[in-house]
Amino acid sequence: MANFYPKQYQETGQFPINHNYLPQQFSDYEEIWQQVKKVVQQGDFTLGHAVDKFEHTFAQMNGAKYGIGVGSGTDALFLSLKALGVDKGDEVITTPFTFFATIGSIVTAGATPVFVDAADDFNIDAKLIEDAITPRTKAIMPVHWSGNPCDMDEINGLAKQYNLSVVADACHAIQATYNNKGIAECSDLTCFSMHPLKNLNVWGDGGMVLTNNKALADTLYSIRNHGLIDRDHCQTFSYNSRLDTVQAVVAQYLTDNKLNNISGKRIEHAEYLDNAFKSIKHIKLPNRQPNKKSVYHLYMGLFERRDELQVFLNTQGIDAKVHYPVPMHLQPAAKDMGYQKGDFPVAENICDNCLSLPVHEYISQDQLDHMIQCVKDFYGE
Repeated sequence: MANFYPKQYQETGQFPINHNYLPQQFSDYEEIWQQVKKVVQQGDFTLGHAVDKFEHTFAQMNGAKYGIGVGSGTDALFLSLKALGVDKGDEVITTPFTFFATIGSIVTAGATPVFVDAADDFNIDAKLIEDAITPRTKAIMPVHWSGNPCDMDEINGLAKQYNLSVVADACHAIQATYNNKGIAECSDLTCFSMHPLKNLNVWGDGGMVLTNNKALADTLYSIRNHGLIDRDHCQTFSYNSRLDTVQAVVAQYLTDNKLNNISGKRIEHAEYLDNAFKSIKHIKLPNRQPNKKSVYHLYMGLFERRDELQVFLNTQGIDAKVHYPVPMHLQPAAKDMGYQKGDFPVAENICDNCLSLPVHEYISQDQLDHMIQCVKDFYGE
């Protein structure tokens, strides 16, 4: 199967108002090069000094004691499940409205994903989780979709009641908070991505697991690095998923110099769009709750005549996208899981009607106003 990304990059790069802001994000790359040179001089490309430093920085920032840098957000999810002992015959409860990595991590860990429908905030409906718990359930994997935290009090209450672990997919949710607590304080294991299009992005793939549990942290430090406990001794034959030192340098630079502005601007832009769209009857925005700080990796809503609107906005230079049109239980890869259309109506409705608009920190006021006016023009407002 051919690599489809280069063509995709070329096609989406044409829009003046774009989801891809990497040229602006790294316009000061020369400053990062200077720090990368030190890595070259030291030669510690694999789990070097910069990785240790960034793990500590990232953990503190998100309310955790331990940070374990890994190769990607997907690896963060997979390795977290393996650290908990998840294996064949186990079940992990999650949402059908998510990215492929959530389900892929469960399946490749050997377990079976058990889906629970979404709620009006686009996250898993915590009120429905209990009915999905069986004697085989090993963990709950809530997804803080678009950077908006799930209802963690309810989820953690169920986890405690049924002796389950909570592995949060927080790949969208760097700097999000729940009840004024860092998002990593709300789960046994919390997993992040630093993919180039995430809010905190690196020059390739990168991921992080955060936890306050020392035993789990020690297991993860080992299994991400072949199961080694030192250079000459292997505790368990395991995996190779290490955060590259160069990527840690990039992530540290952004964290020190840009991340607060990234999150702040996304929140500011999202609130501006909310104020403009909330009175348009053809648009339904996700339920925003005051005890949750969303960091808007994506700005999403449900838009009537979604497909027509997307085409119209594209003609106006706006990179409106659908994230994503097919829920996980209806994917070709899920054909043997026994689900069918209608099983999770809320998630299916989201997929049928959701649209994402660019909201990143490099969107100008004029561009925000242009997006708003184009949507109003489409609906005749």
